[in-house]
Amino acid sequence: MAKVIVLGAGISGHTAAQILKRKLGKGHEVTVISPNSNYQWVPSNIWVGVGKMSTEQVVFKLAPVYQKLGIGYKQALAVSIHPEGNARHPKPFVSIRHVAPDMEGKTEEVEYDYLVNSTGPKLNFAGTEGLGPDKFTNSVCTYDHAAHSWKNLQACIAKMEKGQRQTFVIGTGHPMATCQGAAFEYALNIKAELDNRKLGHLADMWWITNEAELGDFGMGGAYIRKNGYVTPTKIFTESILREYGVRWIKQAGVKKVDEKAIHYEDILGQTHQIEYDFAMLIPGFAGTGIKAYGREDQDISDKVFAANGMMKVDADYTPKPYEQWKAADWPSTYQSPAYPNVYATGIAFAPPHGMSKPAINKNGMSITPTPPRTGMPSGVMGMVVAQNIAHQVKTGKNDHPHRASMARMGAVCVVSAGYGFFKGRAAVMTVFPIVPDWEKHPKWGRDINYTIGEIGLAGHWVKLMLHYLFMYKAKARPLWWMIPE
Repeated sequence: MAKVIVLGAGISGHTAAQILKRKLGKGHEVTVISPNSNYQWVPSNIWVGVGKMSTEQVVFKLAPVYQKLGIGYKQALAVSIHPEGNARHPKPFVSIRHVAPDMEGKTEEVEYDYLVNSTGPKLNFAGTEGLGPDKFTNSVCTYDHAAHSWKNLQACIAKMEKGQRQTFVIGTGHPMATCQGAAFEYALNIKAELDNRKLGHLADMWWITNEAELGDFGMGGAYIRKNGYVTPTKIFTESILREYGVRWIKQAGVKKVDEKAIHYEDILGQTHQIEYDFAMLIPGFAGTGIKAYGREDQDISDKVFAANGMMKVDADYTPKPYEQWKAADWPSTYQSPAYPNVYATGIAFAPPHGMSKPAINKNGMSITPTPPRTGMPSGVMGMVVAQNIAHQVKTGKNDHPHRASMARMGAVCVVSAGYGFFKGRAAVMTVFPIVPDWEKHPKWGRDINYTIGEIGLAGHWVKLMLHYLFMYKAKARPLWWMIPE
């Protein structure tokens, strides 16, 4: 009997656990270890943040779903990985600390034959002074953060209803933050909500970003086919912001936030500040802090994890200049090179390099987006790793018949630009591949036939449909496995 542990119950980990159990059946154990008691559909948090959805619409309890599927579940925090075992445990194991109310603080060592690290990131609010919902800025990174943001947004709306102008600053709160797309969505949804309330004329809206050009989104930008023309995402993004009356600040490395202003450096190394009434800034992401130990209990974390705390996988981590970066550098199996029964998916894996060209100002600050690995790519990674582990368990072979390199994988991004069944809008953008491949596609970096962008009401319907479709799938409703990633 094989024992498979999945760390994390986000999009990638939850997907992996569902598929593993379906393919392995009752003869093998699949256990999910996550500090969270709820699953959350993160893409809809932006709607919670503008009061269009409740938290109950974007979350559900994990325990009943796992019980129904026959998946073990421990509400606990993974503290350390012991891929060689030790004197107490000859087999590999994970050391965990329980956080469920009835077992809070208790520790346990859980053995495994295969380990899937899908912990997602640590939201590194501490990486920027004054950042975070417990300090001065808002967040939509989790459903409770989004609910808190809506509460604060309503306070601004109440002031606007009395005729007071309000300044909104939305964007990235760290020089190397990712998830620009989520912040971009939130900025557009705030403006749409204010316009619906006839208050838009009292709003000063700002988009602040670490991107070298708008529309970079941590992917180095893209060229999209739209209305018979090929348009860079820079123009596509700028036109949307202009339409919504949003001004922007690009190549900004936020250093500090206080109760009145956001302080940042530009690419020239000059310091600026912008005052705000409401700010939502995405933090930098880091590894969750899990350590790794060898057979003699020696620290081998640098063997298993990269410097940022994310797990090394089958990527080419050789340091090289930007001009030598290749699509082939990116992983396809997400297997640890040090321990073949260990995998990492989603944001938990360390990318070999960025997709955007590095930019460093004269003060040595890197103002460069980190590559995105959330949403659809995370789900596909979880699926592929689960398929390969199930294949190995059932056949005894150590190969990987299923692969999912982001340099060979397409993605659909649906960016909400306002909620409403008849008045909603969303920009739908497809890219193929996600990682630009300038060797295969020397003109555009991607296949222009599959890299397109459109904005309109139909896009909103697509995003709304995806919300209900993937919540249905995540709840393991009948025939859930027929819904593709």
